[in-house]
Amino acid sequence: MFRLPPYASPIERAWRAAFIVICGLVLLFLIAPILVIMPLSFNSEPYFTYPMPGLSMKWYADFFQDPRWLNALKASVFIGLASTTLSMILGTLAALGLSRANFPYRALVMAFLISPMIVPVVITAVGMYFFFANLGLNNTYSGIILAHTALATPFVVITVTATLTGFDQSLIRAGASLGASPMTVFRKVTFPLILPGMISGALFAFVTSFDEVVVVLFIASPDQRTLPKQMFSGIREQISPTITAAATMLVIAAAVMLVTVELLRRRSERLRGISS
Repeated sequence: MFRLPPYASPIERAWRAAFIVICGLVLLFLIAPILVIMPLSFNSEPYFTYPMPGLSMKWYADFFQDPRWLNALKASVFIGLASTTLSMILGTLAALGLSRANFPYRALVMAFLISPMIVPVVITAVGMYFFFANLGLNNTYSGIILAHTALATPFVVITVTATLTGFDQSLIRAGASLGASPMTVFRKVTFPLILPGMISGALFAFVTSFDEVVVVLFIASPDQRTLPKQMFSGIREQISPTITAAATMLVIAAAVMLVTVELLRRRSERLRGISS
């Protein structure tokens, strides 16, 4: 939060206090649904009441004991890791190419690469459904992985491109002038400097794949259930407090990843000599 100078007027001090209050209210408005869901996951009764009659961990136990939830969790982790790996490779290569000064039509290519973030996901899902139908990829894990890769790659492109913004290209020329091959220069110079951006992009890509449900509803078969699809089906078919336990764990995992991304951002700035 910004600090006022000692000579600030009473009006400026009042505006600063009002600004802090407004920001706090906006933050509370955004996180209120999360704050409501998390206590309900410890409710001892199978219905939503307040105040809660008691506390219990049985909904978390039900999550880890029910084969439907466990299989959905395993499928989400498998699809998330596979799509993250592919998107990290493709996104990093794209960002390295876009970072070159003589790259033609850079803005147009960048707009095309990040278009999955702009186009409504329903439209993307419908397009992928008809496209994958001609290739025989509907109702397969390969189709889901490829679809999630297309959705997650823009996050890797953006984070790695941001890391390369302050990258000193003279380091590459210096390595080449010393006789190092392009692969050696990349492995010993470029890769360590862009690694924080790659990891940040990978975390965003994994979260994108792990939380995605619309594309899965179009492409996956009835037997292929990811965790978000299982939660969606549970809300439609049978409302169970186990959903609140699953949602709480997803929120905690997302919070941990966001903290990790922030730590990696600061590390990347230190490596590039940028003071926070």
